[in-house]
Amino acid sequence: MNLKEEVVEKKQLYHGAIIDLERQTVRLPNGETAHREIVRHSGAVGVIAITDDERLILVKQWRAPIGQPTLEIPAGKLDDRDSTNTEHAANRELNEEIRLHAGHLEKITGFYSSVGFSDEYMTLYLATDLQPVADELPRDAGENLEIVKYRLPELKKLMATGQIQDAKTVMAVWYFELMQHQGR
Repeated sequence: MNLKEEVVEKKQLYHGAIIDLERQTVRLPNGETAHREIVRHSGAVGVIAITDDERLILVKQWRAPIGQPTLEIPAGKLDDRDSTNTEHAANRELNEEIRLHAGHLEKITGFYSSVGFSDEYMTLYLATDLQPVADELPRDAGENLEIVKYRLPELKKLMATGQIQDAKTVMAVWYFELMQHQGR
């Protein structure tokens, strides 16, 4: 079955600092036309930062789209400082958000955050052997963070009670759990 849609027209509806919004007119495989609204994003990184005493470091911050604070792994978008170097972005986000540097940084996977409307691709890293940074990078304007650390049983309880709902962080907790079961 042919599922490919042909883009017949693109219109940029919005150009912002974090996202662009595009409206497409597409021709479907059956010849009919439809519209697609797509959020364009530069890409992002997320970091599973694990302390020597087996705690996952999260940041608590306000998220305007959902009107409440969230618990999340350190993460951020790729920007001009990174070009397309996701490892550089992961190290930068560790510094900016939790003021640590990883002695060991390992790429785990990459994924699209929400393919129904966005092309955001996030690369997920594991960071261990964490050390304080010598020079702190400035945080993003308007970024207010509280740094917290949790052991796996606490994280699982936070997920079960709906206090962790962010997808990348849920994935990070599950990865952390797999690591502990494998004795890694």
